[in-house]
Amino acid sequence: MKFFVKKVKMPKDAIWLVPGLKVKRWFALIIIGSVLAALGLTFLFKLEPIYFIVDTAKKIVHFMPPEPVGVVFILLGAIIFIQAWKKTNFMNLGLGSERKQKTLGEVVYRKMKLDHGPKIVAVGGGTGLSTMLKGLKKITNNITAIVTVGDDGGSSGRLREEMGVLPPGDIRNCIAALADDEDIVTKLFQYRFKTGEGLGGHSFGNLFLTAMTSICGDMVSAIKESSKVLLIRGRVLPATTDDMRLVARMEDGSIVKGESHIPEAGKKIIELSCEPKNCKPSQDVIEAINNADLIVLGPGSLYTSITPNLLIKEISTAILNSKAKKIYVCNIMTQPGETDNYSAADHAQALFQHASRVSGISNKKLFDAILINNFMPQNLAKKYEEADSLPVETDTSRLKKMGLEIVMNKLIEDNKEGLVRHSPSRLAKSIYWWYKKSSKKQIKTKKQRIV
Repeated sequence: MKFFVKKVKMPKDAIWLVPGLKVKRWFALIIIGSVLAALGLTFLFKLEPIYFIVDTAKKIVHFMPPEPVGVVFILLGAIIFIQAWKKTNFMNLGLGSERKQKTLGEVVYRKMKLDHGPKIVAVGGGTGLSTMLKGLKKITNNITAIVTVGDDGGSSGRLREEMGVLPPGDIRNCIAALADDEDIVTKLFQYRFKTGEGLGGHSFGNLFLTAMTSICGDMVSAIKESSKVLLIRGRVLPATTDDMRLVARMEDGSIVKGESHIPEAGKKIIELSCEPKNCKPSQDVIEAINNADLIVLGPGSLYTSITPNLLIKEISTAILNSKAKKIYVCNIMTQPGETDNYSAADHAQALFQHASRVSGISNKKLFDAILINNFMPQNLAKKYEEADSLPVETDTSRLKKMGLEIVMNKLIEDNKEGLVRHSPSRLAKSIYWWYKKSSKKQIKTKKQRIV
């Protein structure tokens, strides 16, 4: 015989009883402090009116036992106190616009869960990295985005040449991705000027970061201050503060310099390097990698978004030596002029080779698993065929020989136009699912070894 237990719906305010919110202890201390202060004032100034009020209250409710009256007063006072505390202190909790849709208790509980989430380091650049961050911020607040600074085209390239700053474009996108997308400040940060002498093509965020760099003295400080304005979850760090320029050696032996010029060459890339060769990361970058529970590479352009980070020796070395779970998110489509005819194994091999060459470490894997999209729209947009952009082939046998775990899921956003775009939520859920599964497997293996 089967028994069905009806689920009891708890009141929303009952969430305050959940352990770990670190709120109830402060309520208790505030109440105790208020009572002690009140008693102290009574004795110090001999406040007879207080005794008068108590006596009057007793006379009013003389027909009732004092115990129930005391309980009623305590409950009434507690309710008034808590509501007043919620209203006056809510802005100090830094909870953003989530408060509009949920009760304060629910938001505090979610914030507590996010604060205890895994430490994730995401390495890359371009739109791929920022897209993934939009999903990851719903899993944890402990995110560090390490962003390439090799961009030399568009608004970023102009500001780099004219103002001598690090290219702010990819950094701006990551800051906006980790912020509240519905916030007007974020929309302002992403606003791009379409007209205006000298302004056309620039985004407000790029100009803002450039101005902040001038005020703060360096880009790292500018990023920190900008992140405070947008209340981002996690932090964004440039891979290096050096003036990094990308250099590609092609199959025909020619050399192409500049990130924006590499895809335009239309030749197969054999090796990527940078000038200066000894670009250095900040200590924060290395500490984030060393303390990470999970390291994610990609998605993004193989040679102009992900690999540039690995050209910095300290970063490649730290990732290779890291004991964190490590996964690479492979691109869904090949990129014309950069990864023509590349399979998933070709993508992985290119990353392995560059990290090994730069770090000098050849006996360790850069990542343990590769995440691949396994669904394509039937009405694939014609623009991909016209640009010779094809779905990346999943050569399973080669990937297994490389010792990689293959994780396959539907990763694209649903749309009627047949466009191939990563879904932030599907991407983040797939990464987190693999991380949890791998962590449980590791714990089980350790237990078996002990036994």
